[in-house]
Amino acid sequence: MQALGELEILALWERGLERHPIDRALLLCAWARPELPPSRLPDLPLGAINRALLRLREACFGSRINAYVDCEHCGERMEICLDTGELLDGINENDIPAEFDLSNLRFRVPCSRDLATITSERDSKEAAVKLLEQCCLSPSDKINLKFSSLLDETETIMANLDPEADINLALTCEDCGETWRVDFNIGALLWDEVDVRARTLLAEVHSLACAYGWTEPEILALSPQRRSTYLDMVGI
Repeated sequence: MQALGELEILALWERGLERHPIDRALLLCAWARPELPPSRLPDLPLGAINRALLRLREACFGSRINAYVDCEHCGERMEICLDTGELLDGINENDIPAEFDLSNLRFRVPCSRDLATITSERDSKEAAVKLLEQCCLSPSDKINLKFSSLLDETETIMANLDPEADINLALTCEDCGETWRVDFNIGALLWDEVDVRARTLLAEVHSLACAYGWTEPEILALSPQRRSTYLDMVGI
């Protein structure tokens, strides 16, 4: 996996700044999976997207992930430490959306294109039903059951077929002992890190351009060590 260089970080940040989080994840995945045409990425299983983003995060920022979450019971802020290697250990590498049969209907696991169709839904159950409708491969004349009655079963089957599609963590608060599960969104986390890095680079460019009159390409052409030394000299 090739890490993002400074110019690539700035280019991706600029392209993704006004995009929806789903599109940002696909934008990052396109860098992580250059062997695939971008048009194919929205149809990949969600687990394949998450695996690519975990590997890209490891290449760009290292395997260790330090994050914070507030306890749902007492509000105490907790630090959690994750490792991309452990999250990737023993995963399914299949890029082909898995299919299964239930109640005489054929379904496939969800993809990013499916998620995009439910972004405006405010009711979680309605969103789940609509997502299931999107994933149904059976002809419309064969659909004679309410999708709401299949939600629990399909959720379990989909989770088994594509376990990396929804990464969640079991947490226990050290302060009050409350135990709960929290979703881990690698797309959102990686984008936040790209955003921070891009804004840091732009701040460095601004400072050195003001101090020396250099252009952005001239400043970014400097090694990080030389740039840091110049920033120290101008008191940044």
